[in-house]
Amino acid sequence: MVKDLFERIQDNKGPLGKWASQAEGYYVFPKLEGELGPRMTFHGKNILNWSLNDYLGLANHPEVRKADTDAAIQFGAAYPMGARMMSGHTTYHEQLENELAAFVMKESAYLLNFGYQGMVSIIDALVTKNDIIVYDVDSHACIIDGVRLHMGKRFTYKHNDLESMEKNLQRATKMAEETGGGILFITEGVFGMRGQQGKLKEIVAMKQKYNFRLLVDDAHGFGTLGKTGAGAGEEQGVQDDIDVYFSTFAKSMANIGAFVAADKSVIDYLKYNLRSQMFAKALPMIQTIGSLKRLELLRNSSSIKDKLWENVNALQNGLKEKGFNIGDTNTCITPVYLEGSIPEAMVMVNDLRENYGIFLSIVVYPVIPKGIILLRMIPTASHTLADIEETLTAFEAIREKLVNGTYKEIAERTTVDVS
Repeated sequence: MVKDLFERIQDNKGPLGKWASQAEGYYVFPKLEGELGPRMTFHGKNILNWSLNDYLGLANHPEVRKADTDAAIQFGAAYPMGARMMSGHTTYHEQLENELAAFVMKESAYLLNFGYQGMVSIIDALVTKNDIIVYDVDSHACIIDGVRLHMGKRFTYKHNDLESMEKNLQRATKMAEETGGGILFITEGVFGMRGQQGKLKEIVAMKQKYNFRLLVDDAHGFGTLGKTGAGAGEEQGVQDDIDVYFSTFAKSMANIGAFVAADKSVIDYLKYNLRSQMFAKALPMIQTIGSLKRLELLRNSSSIKDKLWENVNALQNGLKEKGFNIGDTNTCITPVYLEGSIPEAMVMVNDLRENYGIFLSIVVYPVIPKGIILLRMIPTASHTLADIEETLTAFEAIREKLVNGTYKEIAERTTVDVS
């Protein structure tokens, strides 16, 4: 007898979906309203927001808003119509690609409609069934989904672990010798959950011993790291050795879209083989022209990045001085690790939002080990030192309530399904 396809869906909502009845609209799918920035409205209350990836505060920069508006007035939301290969190619797309390539110090670049689908498609296009992929176990979901499409062998290494990297490169080398294929090594410039940079310098050094090509997803490094903002590769002095560089516009550029940069021969190949772009409508002019203005500000307004890092250092140093564990982050991403259960975490976040006016992202098991609560903050150039002091004061108060059992007591009085 053939099962009803939806039977599984009814019985198993998934690791996040099982929380929907309690969490939706508050802990997940929350509605933040008002102008994008550090101060927004949540459930009718003014909150201090640490959960926007608008690192450089460009979302509401007056020049950016004007560029977006002017592009919308001139072209509307539809222009251009069609995929780039057929009827959606413009001079503006070419200009943005050329400027992005120059900014990240690569020979050529290609625009992508979305970062997620772009990365999935890049991996798919770069490898055949004879090739081997080696990638970090903590890679972003877009990398994992791209690897899932691969019909050949793949190996994961322990997060940022050099010994594990080399062990898996040895395995990949042996396998590639048997299949006659090559090796694609994938890492992130910045790991978005815990804030560590990928060990790009050490990975590049392994190229002297192993024959592989390096793909780096630098979504959180682009615009925030390096002398010019070109990312984690520039920060670590190995930008030239990254074979394929990828970043999204959804972080520092405060926009929709992404790009991939590499030698011209590689980009020429990708242009004709990236299925997610070949069969998709071109990036609209609002995003294309708007990104040109954002990139101009990123190149020419170093004070924005300086302000970002002033805030990052003030927040992270303040947390450490007050005895909080922020792990080994060496980027803007600021995690705070506390000990507690999922029910305690939910009570804590409710307290933060309702009584302290602080909104941030919370991460619990299975993303991190059981018994750990990760409060993840994204400082931006738009935050103030007063915002940071307010947050540090609130954090001291919630830590006390966690330690003295207040949150546990409240959680035990609340029906929470943790099955």
